[in-house]
Amino acid sequence: MAAVSATSVGPVELKKMLHDGAEIALLDVREAAQFGESHLLFATPMPYSRFELDVHKLLHRKSARIVLCGDDFSDTVHSAASTLLHLGYSHVAVLRGGIRAWSAAGYNLFRGVNVPGKAMGELVELVCHTPRITAREMVSMQEEGQNFIVVDGRPFSEYNRMNIPGSICCPNAELPYRIAAIAPSPNTKIIVNCAGRTRSIIGAQTLINFNIPNPVMALENGTQGWYLENLKLEKQATRRYPERVENTSMPAARQAAKRLMNRLGISTILTAQLTAWLEDPTRTTYLFDVRTAEEFSKDAIPGTVNAPGGQLIQATEEWVGVRHARVVLIDNDGIRAPMVASWLVQLGYDASVLSEGINSKLRLPNALIVNPVNPPHVSASALNDAMGLRRFSLIDLNYSMNYRRAHIVGAIWSTRVKVKNDIHKLDDPIVLICNDIGVAQLVAADLQNNGRSDVQVLAGGMSAWTAAGFATVASPDQPMDDECIDHLFLVRDRNTDHRAAMQQYLAWETGLVLQLDEQERAEFRVTAI
Repeated sequence: MAAVSATSVGPVELKKMLHDGAEIALLDVREAAQFGESHLLFATPMPYSRFELDVHKLLHRKSARIVLCGDDFSDTVHSAASTLLHLGYSHVAVLRGGIRAWSAAGYNLFRGVNVPGKAMGELVELVCHTPRITAREMVSMQEEGQNFIVVDGRPFSEYNRMNIPGSICCPNAELPYRIAAIAPSPNTKIIVNCAGRTRSIIGAQTLINFNIPNPVMALENGTQGWYLENLKLEKQATRRYPERVENTSMPAARQAAKRLMNRLGISTILTAQLTAWLEDPTRTTYLFDVRTAEEFSKDAIPGTVNAPGGQLIQATEEWVGVRHARVVLIDNDGIRAPMVASWLVQLGYDASVLSEGINSKLRLPNALIVNPVNPPHVSASALNDAMGLRRFSLIDLNYSMNYRRAHIVGAIWSTRVKVKNDIHKLDDPIVLICNDIGVAQLVAADLQNNGRSDVQVLAGGMSAWTAAGFATVASPDQPMDDECIDHLFLVRDRNTDHRAAMQQYLAWETGLVLQLDEQERAEFRVTAI
């Protein structure tokens, strides 16, 4: 690939761009742990290891304003910028000096993941005075025999890992849609929880904003707060919201949704309007079906993206790469899409609801797909046999924690950037090992562009190797923690029985609002309904 140069912007200029109200995509190309340790507030993580695979999902418009950032000493940012320019993106710049220059200019850097969504949760509690209850207060309610239920606003996979005993899984976007079936009596108190704070607060405030008659509270600090009070958590629970929603509960919920939309200035649009928006070269429009994955699999509009509503609010940057873009939401009930839209507008997006929902006859344009090179593949059996006859450079590109658990004897853990930097050390024929074939293809292309023609990919990755019964070895301490740039230990440790990590995580969440400067706080539009 011939070198193509992008423009550069300094920290002061970028700061102005982030707050001028126009669309901007701020992409951080470092790996997950590097991003999680320190990044700009509204940066979207787009690791270089997967860059070409993910760019088309988050950047739909070729003329979008894009700024790339990362470490000041790495050429990875410039490689990513060159890739975007070759793909036809026309307005690409890099942050001069990287995140270090940003910090040196006196601007904030944030630790953690999903920071905008979590900061909004803290602002919601502050502005809306969302009622809350401590774990010990809830235990007292149990002992007194009070009439209450606990609903867990996380996806089922998280709930199943560990939950408050007796709680029912009902992801946040489903709450106003299904709560009447879960708590048919208006006298039943409803306590919403999550692992920490954000989804507890957002879930509880959602029900309050929908004017349900029940008393509603957030469980302060969620399952972590429960555990820190030396209370036992339940594991592998399977209780879920009722699948069936009675028609009798729908009219009131729809009316509440309409009132909420009116209060926040959220519009409904017709398919014709959406089609025009999708073809508009001056604005970016995202379209999401916010229903459950199970519903989406049955009757989705072809080409639409499933973004279960509660997670879209919590982790917007995983689906939306352009700040201040239009976001159009789809459901089949007139309740869930307005609920999600009500929070997205408070996050600073231009959110609307498609009035026809899944009944729309929408025809979507084809997305940009990047097809990496397809290097030769070697089967697990063939590689196992050949390893007895000759030497290979076995490069394991899987998640570092998976490598620690099991890898092929002699394999070296690496990343896309590390492979490029270490290419001079790879004397033997190279075999790339990765369960994600797209990542392996990108690394193979990099190697080929650097003159290596002796590159193969293990067909089926480690999954095929272990399925064949071939030998693996574990290395619990290798790569070392500081080398695991794809893994943020702050997030992992709070989901174990690591008390100090839980306390650190909760302190981080509650401290987010204090980190925001005046302009950053003004980007949020949290409203007391």
